[in-house]
Amino acid sequence: MHAPASATSPQAARPAAAGVRISLSELIDMRHRVREVPLFASPQQRAPLVGLHHSKLRGRGVDFDQVRIYQAGDDVRTIDWRVTARTQEPHTKLFHEERERPIYILVEQSPRLFFGSGLMLKSVLAAQAASLIGWAALSHNDRVGGLVFGQDEQHEIKPRRSKQSLLLLLDRLARANAKLAAGQFSSPEAFGMALRRAREVLRPGSLAVIICDERTLSETAEQQLTLLARHVDLLLMPLSDPLDHALPAAGHLRFAQGNARLEIDTHDAGLRQAWREQGQARIDRWQRLAIRLRSPLMPLGTQRELVEQLREHLGVQQPGARR
Repeated sequence: MHAPASATSPQAARPAAAGVRISLSELIDMRHRVREVPLFASPQQRAPLVGLHHSKLRGRGVDFDQVRIYQAGDDVRTIDWRVTARTQEPHTKLFHEERERPIYILVEQSPRLFFGSGLMLKSVLAAQAASLIGWAALSHNDRVGGLVFGQDEQHEIKPRRSKQSLLLLLDRLARANAKLAAGQFSSPEAFGMALRRAREVLRPGSLAVIICDERTLSETAEQQLTLLARHVDLLLMPLSDPLDHALPAAGHLRFAQGNARLEIDTHDAGLRQAWREQGQARIDRWQRLAIRLRSPLMPLGTQRELVEQLREHLGVQQPGARR
């Protein structure tokens, strides 16, 4: 059994309001919250995103500078074996950190995200996260771009160190959000296609931020993420709602996706247990993937405010909190 893509609940059926839709102006206003969450750190600081910007993973995030004779204390992993063999004397490679890097935000806006029982729908949470990361990257002088994917269309903006480029991405995001409606069908291939496109356009050393529904992770998508992680850094941000992980004993609930309709009796304890187990299995799958790819995992839920969740992930105290 799968968690619902949309539900005939008051949350899903109510008219456009805060937490149900998000506008371009709201996405632009997210720039004012960048200082609340230190997403990108300087080299002197402890990088909050596990060193994503000043990466130590396989030497990514740095550019080759020159080769010199090996000196005591040099990292043996940087030895240039070709030059060493040619000169018969140990040589090591020197690198310098990239001053900027492409930040590519893959953000889902499919019908399966048009659902939520908390403060907001998952589609709104995805848009907020993409916007905040985009503004943070731009303020860090990185090139920002991305791809908004949903049902049958993709909207791609190439990474540029330009406010106009980010605004164009946010405009595409707001437009895709406005088209979502309950009962639409979610394409199972959209995520895999978006990841294949990212592999085509991203060069080594880039950072790909993956913002998608927790349930989007299929075997094909996992394979595409594995291939993408060979060349770029990943930040995984799967989205969920409390109802994805547990059902309340609330009687009969009706769910819809496309023309399909489903009614379940939540008083059935066995059904609720199976639902919990499937929800936990999805959480475990993302955790195993993150460990295998050596990528940070920052799951987000609809029941709490975005900045609050990010600060918790990064170990940042709330303003005014006691140590």
